[in-house]
Amino acid sequence: MVYKLGSRGAMVKQIQEALGVAIDGYFGPKTQAAVVRFQMSNHLVADGIVGRNTFEELGILDTDLAIVNHYKTENGLIIHRDHLPIGEFIQKEHPILNDYVFFHHTAGWDNPYKTIKNWGKDTRGRVATEFVIGGQNIKTGRNDYDGEVVQAFPEGCQGWHLGATGSSYMNRHSVGIELNAFGYLNDANETYVGTKALPNQISELSEPFRGHIKWHKYSDSQLYSLKQLLLHISVRDNIDLSVGLIPWIHSQGAIKAFGFQENAYKGEVKGLLTHTNVRKDKTDCFPQPELIDMLLSL
Repeated sequence: MVYKLGSRGAMVKQIQEALGVAIDGYFGPKTQAAVVRFQMSNHLVADGIVGRNTFEELGILDTDLAIVNHYKTENGLIIHRDHLPIGEFIQKEHPILNDYVFFHHTAGWDNPYKTIKNWGKDTRGRVATEFVIGGQNIKTGRNDYDGEVVQAFPEGCQGWHLGATGSSYMNRHSVGIELNAFGYLNDANETYVGTKALPNQISELSEPFRGHIKWHKYSDSQLYSLKQLLLHISVRDNIDLSVGLIPWIHSQGAIKAFGFQENAYKGEVKGLLTHTNVRKDKTDCFPQPELIDMLLSL
């Protein structure tokens, strides 16, 4: 479990002892302030809540202690928290309000926690999406993380995830979702790093998208989690999912709908979009038939 303002008990005493504050077993304002100072000095999310990462830094995490570091949405989706270090995402005094939700894919491996860890270690600055959805291992077929949803920073914060578009407002008021998948494959079913995809993880389109027919398939578990996450975000941030990608699929067909859209590039379409709608140079995501079916079921 997590410990926060109002918590009581023996574990609170251990936390207070580790922090060097008065030990009374009550998690009051002074203990909370000490936790925030400790988190800031150790590059943790400074939320005043003692969860898995803070326990680990305090050095009092016991193997018998079950730390609950996840939450359940109103539609039953489990979202795990694995927040980036302070400074690796955009924090605001007042929560950022979102008008857009974008989905991407990582062009990488299956582990969402490793994706977030790599963002925290890179030198690109505050580049990240709020959510990452784990996938299948393209080489071994293992599904340890398949469909697991992980939140990379607290709600109300932001990360750069679109790059150069025609709207600075959109870049700062959009939710990003990453699907762990490699993207396009060559004629030999290999990724851009030379890893060969397993046959059941290959999606072959009826016509090329961005110059490619074969793609690393988004799994059924990923698509289910993506659907539940989109529905949750639509409620949380009051974003209309019926605006953007879905009507384009109906009017233009899937391939064109996933292509560049001038009005989306300018930030004029507040709703559900993919990275390829606002960037001509990107290939995330692609119009996999199962993804299209899921979107049309929203």
